[in-house]
Amino acid sequence: MRLKSFFAALFAIAALPLFADTYTVDKTHSEATFQVRHLVSRVSGKFDDFDGTFNIDPKKPSASNVAFTIKAASVNTGVKDRDAHLRTADFFDAEKYPEITFQSTSIKPSGKKDIYDVTGNLTMRGVTKKVTFPVTFLGFVKDPWGNDKAGFSLQTKVNRKDYGINWNKALDNGGVLVSEDVDIAVNLEAQKAK
Repeated sequence: MRLKSFFAALFAIAALPLFADTYTVDKTHSEATFQVRHLVSRVSGKFDDFDGTFNIDPKKPSASNVAFTIKAASVNTGVKDRDAHLRTADFFDAEKYPEITFQSTSIKPSGKKDIYDVTGNLTMRGVTKKVTFPVTFLGFVKDPWGNDKAGFSLQTKVNRKDYGINWNKALDNGGVLVSEDVDIAVNLEAQKAK
């Protein structure tokens, strides 16, 4: 009976690639950006180095999964000194925690057209939290060179203090220099592995 269960499990694992297609992020046509309130304005930034893999089952999206990694040291707000500060222990502590990662654990339809609730573990600065992101599926297409592409977009909000990013400065008239909430926007074009 035990041997029978082993072979059944082995067959199930071997059968998975038959139904799922693997796509990897095309970084030249993708972006991972953020925006945070500073005093009375908003400051934008991005990460220049990131990667991701999607195992997509077109007939059963709930059987799909995604893994996404950002290199923390690649943070880029267009200001050299500010970027250097963001890499320190006050913020990302990029030397000690070089990667920000997300690994999905479930994907479910949200009830809205082409939007899926993607739940998984987000790890940043050594802290892991279970989160659910609303991800919009933008469709499949074949590019002029015969490559199969898939598109995804995400807009969400994360509280940086949940991940131990606590640095701030109090203002004389009340309030703080930088907001706790960070708006995140990720737009991804992924290419099917050949």
